[in-house]
Amino acid sequence: MTSTQPNPVQAPADPAAERLRRWRLVLGGEADGTGCTLGGRDAAMDGALAALYRGTEPGQGQGQGRSGGRSAGLGGSAPQVARWLGDIREYFPTSVVQLMQQDAITRLGLDRLLLEPEMLEAVEPDVHLVGTLLSLKHALPETTRETARAVVGKVVAELERRLADRTRSTLGGALDRSAKVNRPRHSDIDWGRTIRANLKNYLPEHRTVVPERLVGYARAQRAVKKDVILCIDQSGSMAASVVHSAVFGAVLASMHSLDTRLVVFDTSVVDLTEQLTDPVDVLFATQLGGGTDINRALAYCQSKITRPSETIVVLISDLYEGGIRNEMLKRVAAMKASGVQFIALLALSDEGAPAYDHAHAAALAALGAPAFACTPDAFPDIMAAAIEKRPLPVPAGH
Repeated sequence: MTSTQPNPVQAPADPAAERLRRWRLVLGGEADGTGCTLGGRDAAMDGALAALYRGTEPGQGQGQGRSGGRSAGLGGSAPQVARWLGDIREYFPTSVVQLMQQDAITRLGLDRLLLEPEMLEAVEPDVHLVGTLLSLKHALPETTRETARAVVGKVVAELERRLADRTRSTLGGALDRSAKVNRPRHSDIDWGRTIRANLKNYLPEHRTVVPERLVGYARAQRAVKKDVILCIDQSGSMAASVVHSAVFGAVLASMHSLDTRLVVFDTSVVDLTEQLTDPVDVLFATQLGGGTDINRALAYCQSKITRPSETIVVLISDLYEGGIRNEMLKRVAAMKASGVQFIALLALSDEGAPAYDHAHAAALAALGAPAFACTPDAFPDIMAAAIEKRPLPVPAGH
């Protein structure tokens, strides 16, 4: 079934009746409590909600669970669930559909049904679904693997469409500005730095500064590069961050002025740099789940640094370290002392504040490497600041 946007429901002329209708949809169950009886599209919407949140099998009635309770139940039939998925795509907007799908997977254990092609073809692809598929990849039957890859590819393509152009533009500008010169072209003058450098030449009678020395930027040449190492925690809680990191890794690798390396880790370390041309390949090479050894991962990244003052290391992890804590902190301190720009992101996702190890975050902050969560839309600005060696635009509250 193809995805459609829901048709707007015409509100009744009586505001009180509309309030009752909305309460009826919220509360579900028998209409006796509100005195409002649902029909048509409203009844179908209520049935779809009841199937997930009030224990009703699809087609069993208008929100009436078998026991009248709130236990969830969609049964174990993939065709039945596929029909339900089609229904919610018909009645609700995409953002709500994705939330209901995630609830169905986590509340009802429907991940096992994602092993069947007809189920995958019915779902609305999103980052959460990709994370679930990647965690199931070794269990996927042959008949489902191509469908699963297509689902992952669709999500990756949408993320690239949303993020790639702005990332290249923002980072390209930062690279252009990162090489300072004292005889810049007019269009490359940094007026803020120029004014500060010439304040001693202020003429009060003319209320102006005489710019004896111009400060500006040179245009970045192909030979001027920054080295970027993305070090990604692939434990199960980091699924959304892994998906976004793979997309950003591919975008950064496509920029000639950057030399990008992507490393994923749990208790072992895997370098996926050679696969960065295809973020879908990167994602299927990850192994979501398992433990965490940040120290081992940073040791590997440290061994790949050849130009410390031109290197940016981005650690994306919730910092729940299973390795040697003190060694991890010593490595971060050593990298920073050598001139490496070190960024610690607790998450790279749109999911809000993540759970993380507060003690380790505080220890990194004490080393001058504040740890904070970052949305995908904010990531280009974080990287641009690191390239220009400006203070990072840390979100409020971190």
